[in-house]
Amino acid sequence: MSHWSFDAIFYHIYPLGLTGAPERNDFNQPPVARLEQLYAWIPHLKDLGVNALYLGPLFESTAHGYDTADYYHVDRRLGTDETLAKLSAALHAHGIRLVLDAVFNHVGRDFWAFRDVQANGWNSPYRDWFYNLRFDGHSPYGDPFSYEGWAGHHSLVKLNLANPAVREHLFGAVASWMDRFAIDGLRLDAADVIAPDFLAALASFCKSRCPDFWLLGEIVQGDYRRLVNPGMLDSATNYECYKGLYSSLESANYHEIAYALNRQFGEGGLYRDVPLYNFVDNHDVNRVASNLRNPAHLYPLYLLLFTMPGPPSIYYGSELALQAQRTLNYDRPLRPQLDLPPMQQRSTPPRLAGDIARRASLRASLLALRHGYYRQLFVAPQQFAFARFTADEHVVVLLNAADAPASFEVSVPASYTSAVDLLNGGEHFAVQPGRLKVDQVPACWGRVLKLT
Repeated sequence: MSHWSFDAIFYHIYPLGLTGAPERNDFNQPPVARLEQLYAWIPHLKDLGVNALYLGPLFESTAHGYDTADYYHVDRRLGTDETLAKLSAALHAHGIRLVLDAVFNHVGRDFWAFRDVQANGWNSPYRDWFYNLRFDGHSPYGDPFSYEGWAGHHSLVKLNLANPAVREHLFGAVASWMDRFAIDGLRLDAADVIAPDFLAALASFCKSRCPDFWLLGEIVQGDYRRLVNPGMLDSATNYECYKGLYSSLESANYHEIAYALNRQFGEGGLYRDVPLYNFVDNHDVNRVASNLRNPAHLYPLYLLLFTMPGPPSIYYGSELALQAQRTLNYDRPLRPQLDLPPMQQRSTPPRLAGDIARRASLRASLLALRHGYYRQLFVAPQQFAFARFTADEHVVVLLNAADAPASFEVSVPASYTSAVDLLNGGEHFAVQPGRLKVDQVPACWGRVLKLT
């Protein structure tokens, strides 16, 4: 039986941003249960067809959440452990799985063990918890020792994941999350710079406790198979397709995304059996509505996201065409506080969320879109056609990014005699032996045709 992630439709929330938490944690204020704001979003998630929430980061940190201070307690700016436990129970009661951020490559300078090294130096029992920590120099912050930070950022102290005590501490945290919050998986931050043997040990630990636990790695570049395999991670953030999904529209070049999809999922594709995590924006990159000059391109964009292989993910607010861009050193605009009802009223284009919900419903109703193989049928600068199919179901997706209607003629198996367009009111088309001809696909739109 296939893993539940093949059937997932994800929603991604950055909670410190959405709830309007202070930018920095002073570690002295009492907890404020800002996570309770998410209850109001559950009906919206259900309306969108979402059945899995990627939520994070959540645990006590200095600022943005990826600078952990304590893995064992929820950030006081978001509430308490009980706040998260109750939210998780509510999500599961509505059929929504919960995947959390796991930031194991590095910690913040307020991490309790790093504080001990600052206080006790060479005599600290935790001096070997941090990668390449040495007492023959100084850090950029003036510490009487040097250490490595993530990507040169010394506010993010790299952990020594080869240290058994560090692993015991981190795996203990994961066990507490599984027990207390009934989580269904983890998204491993900066997985592409974490040692494979650590990921293998983590996978073994998690799967021994819950065989269908899901491990998603943040992998920005390179061959995902290095870390995504039966002994390590289950999936990767599909950055290879992320850019092509929007830039193929922006540059009138569907060949870009078609090449990536063929490489990944076509015959002999590298990841044919991997449920790669697909997205068009997230907490680190520009909102996709800001990357597209033509707002109408959001419609073929999300249609492709929901019909390509691998589970789709919606970043909070992007279903309402929210716009935001990052600068070189500031990404706060990507992670805004949102009050849902006013945002729904201001959405431009106004029907995008409803159309995304219909695409989610299509994906949920068609086994071929969730579990089927992929075959490219036709590609032109602004038109693209492909098939998703199982042994018992065959679906043809037609995409038109031009500002005028387009016609398609593609090859299909000779055994089919008709097609019904499930995206556009059940319109029927005759299928000639081995050929499907559609005279009109509307501008900046598409068709999803189930063959019969």
